[in-house]
Amino acid sequence: MLRMSTNAFEFLCGKIKKINQVKDYAQGTIEEQLITFLLILGQNFKNRVVGFFLCRSGETISRYFHNMLTGVIMLEEEFVKQPSGRQIQEHIRDNPRFFPWFKDCLGAIDGTHVRVKVSKVDAPKYRGRKDWPTQNVIAACSLNLKFTYILAGWEGSAADSRVLQSALTRSDPLTIPEGKFYLGDAGFGLTSKLLTPYGRTRYHLKEYSQRGPQTSKELFNHRHASLRNCIERAFGVLKKRFPIIASGSECQYSCATMTNIILACAVIHNFLLAFDPEDNIFHYEDNRVGDPNQSEGEGDSHAPENMLLGLEYRKGEALRDLIASEMWNAYQYGN
Repeated sequence: MLRMSTNAFEFLCGKIKKINQVKDYAQGTIEEQLITFLLILGQNFKNRVVGFFLCRSGETISRYFHNMLTGVIMLEEEFVKQPSGRQIQEHIRDNPRFFPWFKDCLGAIDGTHVRVKVSKVDAPKYRGRKDWPTQNVIAACSLNLKFTYILAGWEGSAADSRVLQSALTRSDPLTIPEGKFYLGDAGFGLTSKLLTPYGRTRYHLKEYSQRGPQTSKELFNHRHASLRNCIERAFGVLKKRFPIIASGSECQYSCATMTNIILACAVIHNFLLAFDPEDNIFHYEDNRVGDPNQSEGEGDSHAPENMLLGLEYRKGEALRDLIASEMWNAYQYGN
């Protein structure tokens, strides 16, 4: 019910105690507060349900939850770190399908929508492609499904490219070292630091189940999709473990609180990757989303026309063409 093993729970308690942000109450230890917090995140229980289980009032459960929410967020600096780019990711280094062409890849970037509770006045700008108000969450993750950056709070009607631009220019920005890049879907603009697939070319993994790549662009799109699905799998694990952020469920929290909840869930997700890596949920998503017959996200395979201008686009286009050409030559020679 807590979505983690006993050993992981005890270790997380120790981490929270060390930061001295959450205190023991006379009738409520840090362990009980963490249990309360994890029950709400992992089961999407309302306060009165958890209060019934633990014989506590709704006000007490709410206080425990918000105390622990603050405490877990304070672990962000330790568990949600941006990559330095000095090392080649193991998944690429050990796979001849990707090395050396993607040796500078840091991971993947994508957005997801999480339901929020807003006033009727604000509802229209938070209502995007869903029938209910959502916030657009942009996240970056490494190829081992660890979140390296997450930005929540934007209105559901905001485009992914606009949220990404905010992430790159804010005071605590998404940092991409020189010469490195992330992979993104066609909803983003192509640059030298964010490689997107070729437009008007097969892209989804399921499209290659019957016939292999026939051109350099198709080969690039196929391998790009194979790597980029790490962000789809990471979101899948996050939403399966913490149904409180599943977009289809009714939300009882304000936009500001939900923003903090999303960040806290990402912190716990990364913590469990390090301290509970054998969790079956990670293998479930590997088998489900990593299946080559599964569709690769919801992005359009045509790049937005207003993103196809400028120096950064031309640099990204040159890099993408170089990778595609070299991969295709090796692919033909290998065959």
